[in-house]
Amino acid sequence: MDQKYYQTKAAKYLYRICDVKPNRRTGSQGNRDATAYCADILQKFGYIVDTKPFHALDYQFKSVSLSRGNKKFKVYHSPYSLGCHVKTGLVNVSTVTDLEKIDCNNKILLMKGEICSEQLMPKNFVFYNPDEHKKIISLLEEKKPAAIITATSKNPDLVGALYPFSLFVDGDFNIPSVYCTEHTGEEISAYSGELFELDLQAERVPSTAWNVIGLPDKSYKEKIIVCAHIDAYEDSPGASDNASGVVVLLLLAEMLLQYKKSIGVELIAFNGEDHYSAGGQMDYLKRYGEEIKNIRFVVNIDDVGFREGKTDFSFYEVDNNLQQKISTVLNNYSGLQKGEPWFSGDHMIFVQQSRPAIAFTSEKMPELMATITHTKKDKPEIIDTLKLVEIAEALSVIVP
Repeated sequence: MDQKYYQTKAAKYLYRICDVKPNRRTGSQGNRDATAYCADILQKFGYIVDTKPFHALDYQFKSVSLSRGNKKFKVYHSPYSLGCHVKTGLVNVSTVTDLEKIDCNNKILLMKGEICSEQLMPKNFVFYNPDEHKKIISLLEEKKPAAIITATSKNPDLVGALYPFSLFVDGDFNIPSVYCTEHTGEEISAYSGELFELDLQAERVPSTAWNVIGLPDKSYKEKIIVCAHIDAYEDSPGASDNASGVVVLLLLAEMLLQYKKSIGVELIAFNGEDHYSAGGQMDYLKRYGEEIKNIRFVVNIDDVGFREGKTDFSFYEVDNNLQQKISTVLNNYSGLQKGEPWFSGDHMIFVQQSRPAIAFTSEKMPELMATITHTKKDKPEIIDTLKLVEIAEALSVIVP
């Protein structure tokens, strides 16, 4: 195999996907440009491509201002928040118990401390939604504050390197919200009970998006799925998360032209892993759910190619025989190694339906999450394209 050729292709794909404007947030114009680009490449390699649109919610943000008299406080708009202009008293809570007791009807509610320790799952998210999160959302909707301010700290395991982070990223939650740092939250809290004015100029925008599904012909009774999500978080270029994974799909599509496949190989660029509704994943399950029983195994690629460390692979519900066969192939590649399982990727929607899966990610994923993921630092320059070629080459041996 000509590695230099595929490295050149990988760099071209990577920069093109990361360069769309304004971003790859599901439902944005940039997201549609990236998916169209991916679909065009798969078609050139002979795939039947499904790009049926599904409903997606986008948003527009213009400005935000929080003030107490002449004193202004630095706050940020929560993605998908409704806009508002309210002038009312401020109250604050630090725990769920505080929230249960407080009267915040038509007040500006400041949430800080323990209650803001982790980003809340969207209220209608079906894959994972802790009872504690649902309880907080339910209490807020019951108590009806006019608007919410959340003061948050760092939590790389859940929100990457974002600081501060928005407690709410949810187009189904209808109380306007903004967020700020812990320090700003303490400043605001000192004026509890006093009059604050919050002006948030933002609106939700109904939109469309689509997965890019490269389908094998119908002669195969079984199929292997190789997937990666194409959307990116807000205004991040999303090179490692997850343009790099999509690049592996595109490289693999071309490499498989050289093989006579004994089983159908379906390539999916999912659109919604970083979107509050997981719209692409839900659309796929709705339209292709009956075919899941025909999947031999699934491969998910996410956060690969970081210039430091190796690429980890991990197994989920894979029997010992298949695991041994796949490991024998993967162990031939010096940049690949068996790593710890992780449970927040697109492979889990198949594992939850009893399909075996293999996931690829960077050995340095914890470091990526703490310093780069979901931020503007996630640029193509942090990616080693040779690592992407290596993963694609290994998969081209596994999947025929």
